[in-house]
Amino acid sequence: MTTMTSSATSTYASAQSEVNKALARAIAPRKPMRVSEWAVRHRRLSQKGSSIPGVWRNERNPLLVEIMDCFSARSPVHDVVAMLPIQFGKSEMEANILGYTMCENPQPIMVVLPGEVSMNKWIDQKLNPLIEETAAIQSVLTSTSSRESSNRRSFKDFQGGQLYFEHAGNPVRLKSTSAGLLMCDEFSSFANHLRSGDDPGDMLDGRTSAFPSTYKRFKVGTPEIAGLCRISELYAQSDRRRWHWPCPHCGHRQAFEWSGLMWTPDARRCWYVCSDCGSVIEEHEKPQLISAGGWVPENPSARIRGYHANALYYPMGLGPRWLDLVHMWLAAQNDPAKLKTFINDRLAEPWEDKTARKAAPNIIKDRREPYRLRVAPLGVLAVTAGVDTQDDRLAVQIIGWGRGMVAWVLDYIELSGDPGEDKVWASLVDLLNRPLPHARGGFVQVEATAIDAGGHRTESVKHFCRQRRIRRATCIFGARPNNAPILSRPKLEDVNYQGKLDKKGIKIRHVGTVAVKQWLFRCLAADADKPVDARLIHLTEDLDDFYVDGLVSERYNPRTNRYDKVRGGVRNEPLDTFVYAYAVTHHQDLRLHRATTADWDAREQRIIDLARSEYRVDSRGTSQPETPAPTAPPMHTRAVLDAILTRIERDPMAPVASADRDAWAAATGGTTEETAALSALVARLTDTQAPIGALLPQDMVAMARTALRGPAITPSTPRRFVRGTRHPGLR
Repeated sequence: MTTMTSSATSTYASAQSEVNKALARAIAPRKPMRVSEWAVRHRRLSQKGSSIPGVWRNERNPLLVEIMDCFSARSPVHDVVAMLPIQFGKSEMEANILGYTMCENPQPIMVVLPGEVSMNKWIDQKLNPLIEETAAIQSVLTSTSSRESSNRRSFKDFQGGQLYFEHAGNPVRLKSTSAGLLMCDEFSSFANHLRSGDDPGDMLDGRTSAFPSTYKRFKVGTPEIAGLCRISELYAQSDRRRWHWPCPHCGHRQAFEWSGLMWTPDARRCWYVCSDCGSVIEEHEKPQLISAGGWVPENPSARIRGYHANALYYPMGLGPRWLDLVHMWLAAQNDPAKLKTFINDRLAEPWEDKTARKAAPNIIKDRREPYRLRVAPLGVLAVTAGVDTQDDRLAVQIIGWGRGMVAWVLDYIELSGDPGEDKVWASLVDLLNRPLPHARGGFVQVEATAIDAGGHRTESVKHFCRQRRIRRATCIFGARPNNAPILSRPKLEDVNYQGKLDKKGIKIRHVGTVAVKQWLFRCLAADADKPVDARLIHLTEDLDDFYVDGLVSERYNPRTNRYDKVRGGVRNEPLDTFVYAYAVTHHQDLRLHRATTADWDAREQRIIDLARSEYRVDSRGTSQPETPAPTAPPMHTRAVLDAILTRIERDPMAPVASADRDAWAAATGGTTEETAALSALVARLTDTQAPIGALLPQDMVAMARTALRGPAITPSTPRRFVRGTRHPGLR
């Protein structure tokens, strides 16, 4: 009996000890677990999204361990940016951080992707397999039924927090959610600005303001175009960590650089060369080197943690071999789009176009030349204009063109006023109908103007173009196709009372902006190494920095074959108006891009003739009188009258510019019936803006033509150009 009692007592004591241990474990503070430890303990890779399914092993890719551990509960790090190559384990790393936070550090979580398609793809390929393969996550979800509101496709409710999936193009939902953990995947692909004008990156950072001491933000992706790339800009602000490994020959610690990879001429063998001792390192040595390495910051004082690695760090068997990368590199040498893809996706570096580098604003600003605004230099033989419409202004650029389509920017000005009202259009008429002094003497005029009808003032632009108050007012829209011609054929839009297209109505044209911008940036890049006289694009020193910054405010994106606006709030009206002014040189009445030497010679001769008996204006706008005009009819008067009569005969409804009226008014005298008809013609044109054909019978035009060939017409006192305002005119 005593023995039994002693045995029972011993059993009771043992059971009590186990209970006490269990209670101690239950009430003891939880041992902090890091993300990498949680992944090893709980994470299983699914066959649906991994080439190596099974348990997670940190040693497969040691570079990911420190990045993941930045999101552990005890980590003091708040902001992390990772600029990594494609297929490097970024999504699996994000899945580990997501699962750890749900299980070990519950709080509201927001995962943001660039668009709705990429968001749904991430949910299907990463989130759903993560939940299916991870029992620890299933245990914290409040519901696994798809019928429950707590388990929707883009929303999961779990113990202690909620998981939201959003895309960066939804400003309303981005503003309405708070999160302690924010993860932005493919951050470089986020739009620069939303339709609301907000920056999605700034909006998302504001979602963590409710967690001032515990928030964590993770922005990951591959870089894109320099100057447009969010991830590379953020990485530049970070401590810029790179994985350094020791050379097996000299022990020098270094990071893998693409420039250190060498290969044979036939590209059948490659190796890496140590940057210190020059020893050869074979790829099979890479696992040991990486295992012995670690992340080293270049800017330790920075608040943001930044991580960068390239394709040379791919784990063996989990990415392209070094030799495969060499073949990719060689195949991309003659294809800019492939080269950009390799640099972005494999080297994880931003693409910087050499053309864009030569056309940088600081370089362009140094090329400005000492000629005056609105004074055409000697090489200018034709002038066009481009107009961009905004809600509160018109941006206008006037460009002179010479042989070989060499361009001189003659003016850039913004006219304040609502394009929905006539006042600002009246200012435009006055600006574009005003003659421009020419350095050879005489004057030149804007021969055609392209006006952008896109935006909120489409009907106002069409109405103005119908009035024909300026020469060749061309209503344009930007063409959607990237390979669109520079200026499309005109398309009739107005209909007459019979419901048929009105041949005298407005004609709509589309501008291939991509083609024009490619031409412009090639010219700007080519000018970098040329003397002033050989340049293709000439800019006056009177143009301010705002103009130059705006002229090169976009960068070419080979992936989309379009030009994207550079981030930083620089307005692109100088670029747009330049594009329009160039496009209208392709107008069927001008065709400057197809002008022959004889065509340019004829234009130059007309300017020379026009300068006779007039005051000559030098390159700085100073008037220099020539010898008195001869008594014979001045050649410039005959040339101008002949040109005007030709236009009348070709198109009786053509508008008359103010300079044409001045030229007509300069012809006086004579008593014959023909010259009387000419005088009557001048009188009818003096105080009207209506087309000539609406005022004159054809017989009067015929008599004016006879008068032009008949007796001499004595010119009136020569008019001269004067210096003064920014837009000098005739007095």
